[in-house]
Amino acid sequence: MSYQTQKKLRGTGAPCVLSVQNLAKEFRPSRKFRDANPDALSTRGTYRAVEDISIEAYPGEITVVLGANGAGKTTTLSCAQGLQKPDGGSVSLLGEDPVRASAELRAQVGIMLQDGGLPQAVHPLPLLEHIAKMYAHPLPVKELAERLGIPEFNGTTVRRLSGGQKQRVALAAALLGQPKVLFLDEPSAGLDPQSRAVVFDIIREQRDAGTAIVLTTHLLDDAQKLADYVYIVKRGRNVAEGTVEQLLANTANGSTQLSFTLGAGQTFDFEEALSPRRLTGLTAGRKEDTYTLSGEITPAHLAQLTAYFEARNIMPRSFTLAPRTLEDVFLDISGRNL
Repeated sequence: MSYQTQKKLRGTGAPCVLSVQNLAKEFRPSRKFRDANPDALSTRGTYRAVEDISIEAYPGEITVVLGANGAGKTTTLSCAQGLQKPDGGSVSLLGEDPVRASAELRAQVGIMLQDGGLPQAVHPLPLLEHIAKMYAHPLPVKELAERLGIPEFNGTTVRRLSGGQKQRVALAAALLGQPKVLFLDEPSAGLDPQSRAVVFDIIREQRDAGTAIVLTTHLLDDAQKLADYVYIVKRGRNVAEGTVEQLLANTANGSTQLSFTLGAGQTFDFEEALSPRRLTGLTAGRKEDTYTLSGEITPAHLAQLTAYFEARNIMPRSFTLAPRTLEDVFLDISGRNL
């Protein structure tokens, strides 16, 4: 199904707080890149990282932008935040051009960068207290910091914090001003399971309070759990968008994925286990001791597989049948090869 037929209008009635339309952005690449990729350059010798990307974000929604490395998502969000100036298209953030944003606009936008963007020689709590003084109505620093477990490592400077600890400080800094629009770049990167659960709860609470959240992540499981609306970009262009349910419905055609693992020394052959007629239309794969079968799996497939196991006295160590995931959709669209 084509991208245009997948596209859905959100139509919530709420005002659009971020509108990126037909964005284009070019860079002058290094000599090494120019020599290796002459066909990728324009007549001016520039490389167009973003060709035609459009995204929108609304209050009370978590909008997730997905794309492989180099797809253009980071450049798109940098333009949306006013950190880079577009070469084509338009960007409106809370009704303003973010490149020429007023102080009033910037006070309503929170940004959490993947690399933190934090001063390295300071301690977390003094840093957050300093940031809070820049806002007219900041969140209580102590309360927010305690929820994120920041006092536990306040004796360490930002430079020496672990990746997950830096992420928690960066999230707190982005939240302090009670923003109307919140940009989160890889918010769960490096987090332990407990911290990840707390961060997810905070993100959902912000969404439920009416904040428009724009999130990027390489963790597709996180995206599926959090997203209200998803954009998938590839090679500088939109290729799909919709809710998770819409994307799964539009690309999966009701298919499911069966996976099972075998013990050491045991082998399995789908062509032997299933008749050629029953294997038609299914995708079979193997990675080490895990076997997968994807497509419109029927009870007859399951019956044949279990009969095969019984005849050879094979007892799988695990056996799972589940709907396709957002990761499956993403890999189908963006490709499975580097």
